[in-house]
Amino acid sequence: MAGFSGLKLPTLVAKPSPWSPSAGVVAAAVPISNAQTRERLRMKQLFQEARERCRNDPMDGVPFTLDEFHAALDQYDFGFPVGSKIKGAVFMTDAKGAHVDIFAKSSAYLPLHEACLHKIKNVAEAGIQPGLQEEFIVVGENVREDCLILSLRSIQCDLAWERCRQLQFEDVAIKGKVIGGTKGGVVVTVEGLRGFVPFSQIAMKSSAEELMNKELLLKFMEVDQEQSKLVLSNCKAMASSQVQHGIGTVVTGTVQSVMPYGAFIDIGGISGLLHVSQISHDRVSNISEILQPGDTLKVMVLSHDRERNRLSLSTKKLEPTPGDMIRNPKLVFQKADEIAQSFRQRIALAETMALEDMQRYQTEKGSGGISSEGVQDSLTLH
Repeated sequence: MAGFSGLKLPTLVAKPSPWSPSAGVVAAAVPISNAQTRERLRMKQLFQEARERCRNDPMDGVPFTLDEFHAALDQYDFGFPVGSKIKGAVFMTDAKGAHVDIFAKSSAYLPLHEACLHKIKNVAEAGIQPGLQEEFIVVGENVREDCLILSLRSIQCDLAWERCRQLQFEDVAIKGKVIGGTKGGVVVTVEGLRGFVPFSQIAMKSSAEELMNKELLLKFMEVDQEQSKLVLSNCKAMASSQVQHGIGTVVTGTVQSVMPYGAFIDIGGISGLLHVSQISHDRVSNISEILQPGDTLKVMVLSHDRERNRLSLSTKKLEPTPGDMIRNPKLVFQKADEIAQSFRQRIALAETMALEDMQRYQTEKGSGGISSEGVQDSLTLH
């Protein structure tokens, strides 16, 4: 060992084992420098404090009491009496109607029968779905459910009456569907409302059963919303429409009476004469063998006497071949519109040629021209 006495040996330092107790003490002494970790610890402490406040004193820091809060709700919860209009938004629908938010303490309900003026099976048929914002009328209250009962039907009904009043004022003809009958007339629907048409105001003499589900051209005679009275006339509507028909127009009429010289035809309230000479190209010896009161037939307008409000009519002009009105009147009625169109074309051509001839004649004579109305008046239909 004496040989190594002059050597300087390195100092050996023992390292602590990671499993030794001293290692754990050193790790715990490391300071936290992660900002995210500090924020997480701060939020945890805030939540713990809020939880303790909610558990021990929930109203701590609130500037009003719970009673004051309910009193404020009652103060601003305005009442909605029956008949008042309110705005709301549909937020849910079901098989019986729709739930409506009216921006109050409780919601309101729109029943199916109050959702539309027309009969529907579900509210979707009336375009009512979540998100729809509309104005409603309060029609009642469901005390048990603590909610108001709303209606769109009432608003639509008022609008329908207003439309009927306007249509009456403008003397406009509309179509109505027959849905029922009484001893005195038929019940129709117009603008979603029920109206009454007396039999005396129906141009075609038919029973209520024969008219069921058919559409009639109508004009308003009486519109009284307060009395729920809506009276209409088919004769008035037909009369005004027939007045517009010119020469060569085909119209439908009903035989009123038969005379030796012809038959009187009712054309929507206007009386027309079908002279015996205008029934057929073949000779008619007995009109009663061809026409009977109550028969419905198609006729052509030959002329219109506006002063007497009387039409001159013809079935002769509608015969595909001479004598068809006697042998096969059904064929005449089937071909009536087609034959009449051809007839009107011939009349228009004749008018044009006559006008040209007369203008040429007047030019040669050095006189003024002549109007097309004068030419039409100079043409007669036989």
